[in-house]
Amino acid sequence: MSEELSTADAQQVEAVGRQVVLPGPLQIALTLGGVSLASSLFLGALAGFGLLWLQPVAMILGILMLSAIGYVAVHTGERPFQAINQHVNPVLGWGWAIASLAASMVWALPQYSLASSVLQQNLMPGTLGPESALGDFNSKLIISAAILVITTAITFTYDSGGWAIKLYELMLKLVVAGIVVCFVVVVGMLTFKGELAWGEIFRGFIPDLTKVYRPAETFNWLLDAVPDGYRDFWVARIVAQQRDVMISAAATAVGINMTFLLPYSMLRRGWEKNSRGRAVFGLSIGMFIPFVLATSCVVIAAATQFQPNEVVEAALLEEGELPELPEDTVLEYQKQRLVHTGFSDAAEVERMDPMILGTRVVPLGRAESLLAAHLQEKNAFDLAKTLRPLAGDVVANWIFGIGVVGMTLLSIMLLMQISGLVICEMLGLPPTGWPRRIGTLAAATGVLGPFLWSGGFWQAVPTSVFGMILLPIAYITFFCMMNSKKLLGDEMPRGGRRVAWNLAMGIAVLAAGSASVYMVWVKTQYYGLAGVGAFLVLVVIVHFACPRKSAESS
Repeated sequence: MSEELSTADAQQVEAVGRQVVLPGPLQIALTLGGVSLASSLFLGALAGFGLLWLQPVAMILGILMLSAIGYVAVHTGERPFQAINQHVNPVLGWGWAIASLAASMVWALPQYSLASSVLQQNLMPGTLGPESALGDFNSKLIISAAILVITTAITFTYDSGGWAIKLYELMLKLVVAGIVVCFVVVVGMLTFKGELAWGEIFRGFIPDLTKVYRPAETFNWLLDAVPDGYRDFWVARIVAQQRDVMISAAATAVGINMTFLLPYSMLRRGWEKNSRGRAVFGLSIGMFIPFVLATSCVVIAAATQFQPNEVVEAALLEEGELPELPEDTVLEYQKQRLVHTGFSDAAEVERMDPMILGTRVVPLGRAESLLAAHLQEKNAFDLAKTLRPLAGDVVANWIFGIGVVGMTLLSIMLLMQISGLVICEMLGLPPTGWPRRIGTLAAATGVLGPFLWSGGFWQAVPTSVFGMILLPIAYITFFCMMNSKKLLGDEMPRGGRRVAWNLAMGIAVLAAGSASVYMVWVKTQYYGLAGVGAFLVLVVIVHFACPRKSAESS
């Protein structure tokens, strides 16, 4: 390792102190943010208990790849971005850094939006709500500005060390613990009341990929009541939402920006070769257990609250008052049904005179109205009902609102930290002082979140899909690093260990790559696939065209 790199690492260690802290709490604080909470809530609401397996599997694969980059970091002592560029492939190195920065900037958007939603709907509707004297736009502007000021002030003091660092990390641990305890208590109370079918819950941990193309079984009885001409339309609608939520939930287990954070947090704390086992233990215990416990309880609570209740809703198919749907939502479904049944294309339907359109549309049937109600995007007030068993509606609103605000503030600060780190790395500067502080403001893009979409909590889903599309860049990079003799030298795994590493990492690369390519195809068709192909071709060209340094010469 060069003297320049040693000096830079020493500056990092001096900036944050030499306390040895397991990486798990830092990583789990980023993982269990507002976006992960929203994805888990929608996962339970749409698929019930059937997708409980998804987030644990995604976390296992993520921990495996984090262990790989941690292995490289502690055995080489080199800063990963520079090591990849020098010894592996600069396209992968720059791709990893740019994708991590982009993911942090995009994931900041829903954090601001989630905080704005709960402040406007759960905590301060009279003061900051859409119907308040301030109005919707001004309220969102005040909330976004306040969050930016608070998170920037705290993030800028991170270099000071001492009590600020201890308080910062204590906040992370307390919030994570509070989230886990809160939803565990809810599930415990539901169990005590006999409202949970634990046999069905345990079956939900068995992997089942059919939800990619088939609706959750809990919708079948409603779909059977839909007229034949429209059943396929509702199946497609359910599957489309289900698929996006699945990808979102998997992406939030381990995001590409998390893979950038871990090795640097290990290096700046002075971790070395003998710390490898402790790092894996910290990731396994500090990440996996609280993540799976918390997200599983959120999914269970959401499924209990929002999944179709056949006993109650079967009566509504015959008579009774149906859920009230916004007129624009009903009209949009009617238009989409016209397109789906081949009446006309979407552009023509949109251009059609309202009077003529009114003669073409068919009113939603009772079963369709119930399906539309279940698929309607849920707001912060709706989602707070998951904590209703813990307390009454009013208290649940406050608990949910305060919890979400705390989670989002912490997530925003960590996203800012990652942004500053990435920018300093790309510029070849130590991640300290004003260069880092200015770099953290890249994640200030989040202030636009409340104004870009009206979806509130649903905004977490499309932004997480974007994160999943980028994730394979990191996984492919780590796979190459673990097989690079030039980088690892004698520390490269050999024999059976190498086979085991490659088999496990290969599964992770295949899973992330398949999900990424599938979503690229669904969202962008051939244009996106052309972009993926161009990136891979560039990686291959640079691999053979650019000489790389050996580990011994670095």
